[in-house]
Amino acid sequence: MTFLSSLDDTAAPSNAALAASTTTLAFQTTEPGDGQRWSTWPATTPSERGPMPRPDWLVTSAAAIDTELGVVKTGKEGDVFLIERAVPDTADVPGNRVVLAAKRYRSSEHSDFHRSTIYTEGRGLRRTRDVRAVARGTSFGRAVARVQWANAEFEALCRLTELGAAVPYPVQVSETEVLMEFIGDGRVAAPRLAQVRATPDELRELFHQVVEFMHVLASNGLAHGDLSPYNLLVHHGRVVAIDLPQVVDLVSNPQGLDLLHRDCVNVCDWFTRQRLECDPEQLFGELVAVIW
Repeated sequence: MTFLSSLDDTAAPSNAALAASTTTLAFQTTEPGDGQRWSTWPATTPSERGPMPRPDWLVTSAAAIDTELGVVKTGKEGDVFLIERAVPDTADVPGNRVVLAAKRYRSSEHSDFHRSTIYTEGRGLRRTRDVRAVARGTSFGRAVARVQWANAEFEALCRLTELGAAVPYPVQVSETEVLMEFIGDGRVAAPRLAQVRATPDELRELFHQVVEFMHVLASNGLAHGDLSPYNLLVHHGRVVAIDLPQVVDLVSNPQGLDLLHRDCVNVCDWFTRQRLECDPEQLFGELVAVIW
C-alpha cells in the first residue's frame, strides 16, 4: 500500500496544473508490521476526538503508525496499553511522535459490569433494545455496556479537561478503546499515590491537590465515585486523577452523595495513615456546600 501523506484538500487541481507544478508529493511507503496499525485518528469523527484547543504534542497525521509497546496496567473491566503514535522516518521532528495510553475494555467473556449499576443511575441509553439487553445481561448487552463504559470515560475526561481538572487529556474514543495522554516519563508510568513516600510538607501539598480536584468536580455537580490512592497518579509533584468512567452526576444519581462521601472517606483514611490528620466529614461538608 502506498499512502499519500500530504495533500491540500482545499481545491482539486487540474491535470495541467499538476503538470506545471514544481511541488514534489511525498509518499509514505512504510507498511505497519506486527503489533502495529495505521493511526486510528483519521477514522474518528469530531465528536470522538478530544476538546479544543488540542495540545501541541498530539499527532494527527494520517501517515502515522500506532505501535504497541506493552501493558501498563490491568484492571477489573479493562487494561491500559502503551502506544507510540509516530510518522515513520520523521519521528524526531517535533509533533510527529508521541506515547499514549490506550485503555481497552475487555470482551464480555473476560469482564464483569454488574457493579456499574450504581454509577449508571440517571444515565440513559438512546435505544430501548440496548436498555433491555444491558438489563438482561445478554452477550449483546455486555457488548453494549463495554462501549457505553468507554464512552462514559471519554466524555468524563473531555468535560473535566474543559473544567481545568487534573486529568489526562482525552485524545479519542473508538468503540471500546479510549486513547489518552500518557502520564509518565518516557515509557515509565507515574506512580500511584498509594506508592508515594513523601515528607509531611509534600503530603500536605498532595492532599491540597486532591481536595482541589474534588472541589472542581463538586462545584460542577459531579463526584469521581471511586476515588482512592490507587487511581491518583503523582507526576513530578502533580496529582492526576485516572479511571473516570463512573463519574456521577450528584443531582440525577440518587446514590451520588453516598459515593461522594465514600470518596472523602477513602482519601482521608489514606492520608491519616500517612500521619496527615484530616477529617472526612469536614471534607464532605465542604464539598456539599459548594454543590448547593
